[in-house]
Amino acid sequence: MITFQLDPRSGVSTYLQLVQQVKHALRLGLLEPGDRLPTAKEVVASLAINPNTVLKAYRELEREGLVTARPGLGTFVARPLGTTSSVDRARLRRRLAEWVDSAYAAGLDHEDVEAIVAEALRRSAGRGAA
Repeated sequence: MITFQLDPRSGVSTYLQLVQQVKHALRLGLLEPGDRLPTAKEVVASLAINPNTVLKAYRELEREGLVTARPGLGTFVARPLGTTSSVDRARLRRRLAEWVDSAYAAGLDHEDVEAIVAEALRRSAGRGAA
């Protein structure tokens, strides 16, 4: 199950941070179809936020077709985000982690790695691959 964390300094509204965290977990395969999200009551207890904020986030996710609410049971992941299989995602994450490790071993620092990845993403987006 996902555990939400808030960054009050991010400038991003609380409900949107919740939405983004669910999408991030879907992208990483940490949440899969059928998984239950924490109840609004559980999120409110852990983050000390207004229940309407949680409900707004869950409604947004439901509107996007990512989750479905089952009265009396909870809110469940309805579908993955994207079309890549979890096996392919895991393989790609592993390869990227190996590349990052080799970049650090070659003497690059965090900012160097971020710059190289950002440039690769920019170039790929320019070719329509993103």
